Amino acid sequence: MLKPGQKAPTFKAKTQNDEYVSLEEILADGSGLVLFFYPKDSTPGCTKEACDFRDAFADFEQSGYKILGVSKDSAGSHVRFMENNNLQYDLIVDTDLAVQNAYGVWQEKTNYGKTYMGTVRSTFVIEKDGVLSVANYNVRATGHVERLSKELGIATSKGE
Repeated sequence: MLKPGQKAPTFKAKTQNDEYVSLEEILADGSGLVLFFYPKDSTPGCTKEACDFRDAFADFEQSGYKILGVSKDSAGSHVRFMENNNLQYDLIVDTDLAVQNAYGVWQEKTNYGKTYMGTVRSTFVIEKDGVLSVANYNVRATGHVERLSKELGIATSKGE
């Protein structure tokens, strides 16, 4: 598992619009990145987390961070998810699990006694120098964005 202080794994992947995005390009713009991994579009916990990032988008942006979500869903699924929830940030289409494997979030999970492979809800904050300042695995969707904002010292427009 990745830890704060380590160099973030680089990636180049397609977004919901079939356009490539890379960590290198984001950092070259002088921005940091909040990269969050979630299991599945349009499920309750994932929708809650995505909408919380939507609501805090301007606060993260003002603090110098871009936001990208990642799941193994298709581009079409991402587009519907974004439209239904008015998401203003891009979602990476990671059907081949390349980005998830690089960040160690595709793991064995157990639910109701059944073992399977799946995405562990996780968030990474990559600073402008490409180093991880946050590497949170197994996060709970509810309250996660608020906790992350506080951890990064980002004042939110909600006064949190």
